[in-house]
Amino acid sequence: MSLRPLPLPDRGFDSLFGYAELLHGDGEMRARIPVSADLLQPFGLVHGGLYASVAETLASMGTYLGVYEQGMAAMGLSNQTSFIRPITAGHVNVAARAIHRGRTTWIWEVEIHDDDERLCAVTRMTIAVRPAPRAA
Repeated sequence: MSLRPLPLPDRGFDSLFGYAELLHGDGEMRARIPVSADLLQPFGLVHGGLYASVAETLASMGTYLGVYEQGMAAMGLSNQTSFIRPITAGHVNVAARAIHRGRTTWIWEVEIHDDDERLCAVTRMTIAVRPAPRAA
């Protein structure tokens, strides 16, 4: 299956990541984020919060793309991120895959790699699927 580009966020929290690429397919999401000084913690490593945040963003977006036509919304329910090795330069490369697509929850496995394709973090995301709120 081929992945298709999504528009890059131009406002809100997700726009702060500085995406170079954002792709989606059926139950799959990918992102590429260039490392910048704004993403580093004081010791020069990409901040762990970026890993957890981008994992939640991709899992939420991927779920939403799968359920919005049924009038449903998607939101993070659980985020468990484990850090394996640091990224200090280059890109944060993220691949997310839905491993369960239920009526009320989706579960995603997310892997984060550096430019040398070394595994740097893994995340298990649970996304709640609920009726979309009505517009005010």
